[in-house]
Formats: sequence, C-alpha cells, structure tokens
Amino acid sequence: MSFCVGELDGVWRVTRTGGALPPLIGVRKRIEGARGVSALGRLPGIPFEVDGLTLRYLPPLGAFVDELERAGEGYSGRATFHGREYGRFCLTRLRQ
Repeated sequence: MSFCVGELDGVWRVTRTGGALPPLIGVRKRIEGARGVSALGRLPGIPFEVDGLTLRYLPPLGAFVDELERAGEGYSGRATFHGREYGRFCLTRLRQ
C-alpha cells in the first residue's frame, strides 16, 4: 500500500491498547508534513520525524520509534525502543 504525503497531517488522539505504556490520557500527536510532536495537554511535546508510516523521535530520544498501520479511519501503532516493541496504541483523528 502506498503512502500519500500529508496522509498523517492533523491532530490525533493517542489511546493505549497494550504493553508497558501508561494510560496516555490527554496525549495527542500533531503532524504536519515530515514532522510532528507527541504532547500532553499544552506542554511543548516530544518532536519526531515522519518517514512513511514510521515516526522517529529526535535525539536524545532517537532509540524510540512508533510504527503505524492503517486501521479503519485511523491507525494502530507499535511503540518500540531499539527495535523491540514495548507497547501498542491507536490513533484517532481529531482534526486536520
């Protein structure tokens, strides 16, 4: 399946679905083009780069990578550290 530029653009609610992730209440991902941030409320957020359906966090958190798969109207995700999964989550679009 091909990836469309801007497909992930928008604001996404993050919901934990399994693993060692905390509840993620109030966590949002804001994505615009090849960049985004994971943020809690009005806090500044943790920046990442978008590479297809892969979200690579910037140093010093570069060992953290989120891998996404399409799931209906949103995405399911795997949170990884050094390539090992430690949690699962889903993204639901709030707005573009």
